[in-house]
Amino acid sequence: MLAVRDKRDRDAFSALFDHFAPRLKGMMMRSGTPAHQAEEIVQDVMLTVWRKASLFDPHRAQVSAWIYQIARNRQIDIVRRERRPEPEDLVEDCEAEPDASQIVALEQEATKLKNALALLSDEQREMVEKAYLGELTHQEISTQTGLPLGTIKSRIRLGLERLRHELKGMR
Repeated sequence: MLAVRDKRDRDAFSALFDHFAPRLKGMMMRSGTPAHQAEEIVQDVMLTVWRKASLFDPHRAQVSAWIYQIARNRQIDIVRRERRPEPEDLVEDCEAEPDASQIVALEQEATKLKNALALLSDEQREMVEKAYLGELTHQEISTQTGLPLGTIKSRIRLGLERLRHELKGMR
């Protein structure tokens, strides 16, 4: 492994592959992975070993432990991916168009929100708009404005408290 890590030695990697590939495949198959999938995992693991050989530290782990850990993690990733439920197709309900009262109610809420935003200080309004209307993270706002992260968070928190107070009776 050290020759692979330090010199990118292909012969040393070939020896590693010949030693670990059948053992990894056996481990995968004993845990219930089909043979074809076990072979794919082994190929992927050994490719990872080649690519990330520079990360191997003999003081932290033995070669076998390091390679088996990579294999185990890869197997877990594949199992999780397979068990992830498929999203259902969304069906549009063409008949569910909003009626006039819903449209008017939304317009009234938007007007109240606009008026409540106008009551905020310029600094608070700017931060709330960037965070919620501009969909920026606090860190992005800090980077953009040059203000400290704590200042950004405080202004947003104070602005939201004021908005909550102003819009208390809406819902």
